[in-house]
Amino acid sequence: MVDLEGQTASIRPQIDEAIARVLDSSRYIGGEEVMSFENELSTELDGAFVTSCANGTDALQIALMALGVETDDEIIVPAFTFISPVEVIALLGAKPVLVDVYPDTFNIDCEAVESAITDRTKAVIAVHLFGQCADMGKLCSIAKKHDIKLIEDTAQAISSIYCDEKNMSGKAGTIGDIGTTSFFPSKNLGCFGDGGAIITTSETLAQSCQTICNHGSEIRYSHSEVGVNSRLDSIQAAILRVKLKNLKDYNQARRQAAARYDSLLESIPGITVPHRNKRSSHVFHQYTIQIDPSITDNKSIKEELQLADIPSAIYYPAPIHEQKAYNLLDYKEGDFPVSEKLSKTVLSLPMHTELSAEQQEYIADRLKEAIKKWI
Repeated sequence: MVDLEGQTASIRPQIDEAIARVLDSSRYIGGEEVMSFENELSTELDGAFVTSCANGTDALQIALMALGVETDDEIIVPAFTFISPVEVIALLGAKPVLVDVYPDTFNIDCEAVESAITDRTKAVIAVHLFGQCADMGKLCSIAKKHDIKLIEDTAQAISSIYCDEKNMSGKAGTIGDIGTTSFFPSKNLGCFGDGGAIITTSETLAQSCQTICNHGSEIRYSHSEVGVNSRLDSIQAAILRVKLKNLKDYNQARRQAAARYDSLLESIPGITVPHRNKRSSHVFHQYTIQIDPSITDNKSIKEELQLADIPSAIYYPAPIHEQKAYNLLDYKEGDFPVSEKLSKTVLSLPMHTELSAEQQEYIADRLKEAIKKWI
């Protein structure tokens, strides 16, 4: 699914130098590498404040804490996403309120968001799924109208750009009140372990995030609020500085691979290639097709591809309300029909910066053969 070995080989001298630089400094926590990475990522994100932390899930929790989320607050979140946004809401004692997603972009349904708002709603988490932004224009209008906070989970869409017909524009993570991201190795901007960051254009929120990350402390041994211990290691920061210089090229390589997939797959019956939101650029963290359910399901095609030594993945095989840990939310089958359908129809194909035309042609040929078995 991801050729990290190939990507690393292309920048190995710079990576070795970056790691050696940290070893020579003996500064493994904080210091110049972390500060420089935060500043350089800030520049990439048009000057937004960046606070690094230990991972993307921590970033979400810290963002909620900085916004003052309390017990019994309601946070609206898509039913079709990775577990992290819902997990941190529950950990803080707040209530996740699930809503469905759009069937084409897989991003949160704005009309469903507005219908779910109550007098206890504190915030909405917009997950920019698979590499393109949710409809931030509508979401910002809804948030402003109801005086609630808007959080962007941009773990899969770092550097994606949103721009609508009203000339509202910005990079993912910089448009709402606060954004978060992950530097998990397979991400478009990934390190060699875990890492994450919180992004905001508000200096006050940025300062709060920094304090929360450091045990709620601005001055050593003086703790002004409840915090956590969540830090990006200096070695990971140094590695990310190297990769950040290549991010535009990485995203362009993914777009080129996606266009090639489109050309190869569009004529195959029963396959729907990824929809592009006209208001957002797409950085293709995943290239996710849909399988016509009248032909077969995604699990069957996945198994056929595996026989041809082609990896694929189902993101996500069960929506949040079908997860045992969240039975307490009292949702039932049928409550989120789009999310439930997507869990049976989506299939992500290999997508990474080293993907060759020959590999993609092989994948497309095997996919066509697999589909033929059910037609």
